Amino acid sequence: MFHFISHITYQQHQHLLPLEESIIKIKMSDNIPLELQELIINKLPVEPLIRFRTVCKARKSLIDSSDFIRNHIKQQNQQHLLVKYQDAELKYVSIPDNDTDTFPQNTASVTVPQLVVNMHRHEITIDSSHGLLCLFGYFDRKAIIWNPSIRKAVDVALHLLDRDVEEMSAIFLGFGVCVGTRDPKIVKIRIEGKEGVVPWQVEVFTLSTRVWRSAYSSNLPSKFVRFGGEQMVVDGVVYWQVNGDVRDRANGEGGYGNLIVSFDLTSEEFGEVKLPVRLANTPCGLCMFKPRESLAVIEGLLEDSKLVYHVWVMKDGVPKLFEKLFTISGHTPDGSLVSSVLGFRKAGEALVELQAHPFSIRTLATYEPYSKAINNLGVSGRHISVYSYTETLLLLDQPDITN
Repeated sequence: MFHFISHITYQQHQHLLPLEESIIKIKMSDNIPLELQELIINKLPVEPLIRFRTVCKARKSLIDSSDFIRNHIKQQNQQHLLVKYQDAELKYVSIPDNDTDTFPQNTASVTVPQLVVNMHRHEITIDSSHGLLCLFGYFDRKAIIWNPSIRKAVDVALHLLDRDVEEMSAIFLGFGVCVGTRDPKIVKIRIEGKEGVVPWQVEVFTLSTRVWRSAYSSNLPSKFVRFGGEQMVVDGVVYWQVNGDVRDRANGEGGYGNLIVSFDLTSEEFGEVKLPVRLANTPCGLCMFKPRESLAVIEGLLEDSKLVYHVWVMKDGVPKLFEKLFTISGHTPDGSLVSSVLGFRKAGEALVELQAHPFSIRTLATYEPYSKAINNLGVSGRHISVYSYTETLLLLDQPDITN
């Protein structure tokens, strides 16, 4: 009996049919210890697990438990691309980021929780981590943590002051899931530019306690920097690209330029990632991504009057050791403009935004860096953004209440 169930679980869980699900429900009777059932269903993706919760109270209790949710994350590697864009209305679609032969099949509309729908139209999506996305609304004065796999979201009051909302540039957020505890965290940074005022004021929110508190580490950055507004979280560390003092402390050379500030979600300590001189001193805009869970910096500039994007990746997690992987041409063979780089697929292909001319509608496409092949993904509109996420049950054990 165990061999039969294991065969379905390991070999066919990606394509469960209603009949197969019924067989599993029947076979998984009280004759099999709950511990053994846990090992079996732990391998299943999120969608059938949500349905299995309705079979009996014991099954629901098991799947809803914090231990099961944490262990389930380790077994899952099915990634999706969440694409947000403006057509006649704001739309979200999910594209399974599977093997290259079938990509981008099975694109599906995403059911958006009412909390996300109700957020002010000028919300900012901060980043994705362990299958969760975090959205931030200045005027709503709250953040929303959203799991698109289980269609659930929770909101977090940010306790912003009136001047925070009016100035907008005084508050910066970071988001990520702590690797050890699987606990989602939000870090709130207030930077004061006034003389005699402590420059950095930092608070941390953990979803398990639903409480804002001071960071564990009291070693806060002391200098004034200007945040670029975006973040990336890689392997339990949040990174922000900022503009600040990049002088070499040994010889005093340099001045103000680009650097990266880091925040470890476990130790809650800040750090600094020095960029190569070329990237630190470039007048061109930089943006960050995380191809294959590595920190990458995209340098967009004009070379010989042509737009190009250089992709730099931090080698082996060593600060300042960045390697240029490849360059994306800003002009395609058919004459379209690559107006921006939006992210990367699991396979390493870049996700780019194409335009026939500067004022035309935008189209999402993949760019294969070595063959330079471009593949239209069938999504067109305005304000396109892409976030990669992994299926997870995180938030399933959270009450449907407002913090």
